[in-house]
Amino acid sequence: MPAEFRYAARDPYAVRLALGAPTTPSVDWFFARSLLAQGSHGPSGIGDVLVAPSRHHRRPTVRITLRTRAGSAVLEVEASAVSAFLRQTDAMVPPGTEPLHLDLDHVVSRLTADSG
Repeated sequence: MPAEFRYAARDPYAVRLALGAPTTPSVDWFFARSLLAQGSHGPSGIGDVLVAPSRHHRRPTVRITLRTRAGSAVLEVEASAVSAFLRQTDAMVPPGTEPLHLDLDHVVSRLTADSG
């Protein structure tokens, strides 16, 4: 199954994992960028998303387990690809500077859009 990591500075704490074939809408999982970074070096996460280093055919990988009530899926991503992706996100928004990139007015307007 094709999968792609995505990152946007406007949502600086989250990464998106888009799953799906090119001809169908993707199923998107959002989780903390720090979870992906921590899970690259040691087991991390509780609940719906677990991330841990692994080996697949003797190659270093990162195992991402996605769980729902209906079941679970396990993805193996080459560790070098995860590291490269995290370096790109760090260049866009260095860790620790996330609050500087939040548009709180936009967040509040989205949260209150349906309440009025």
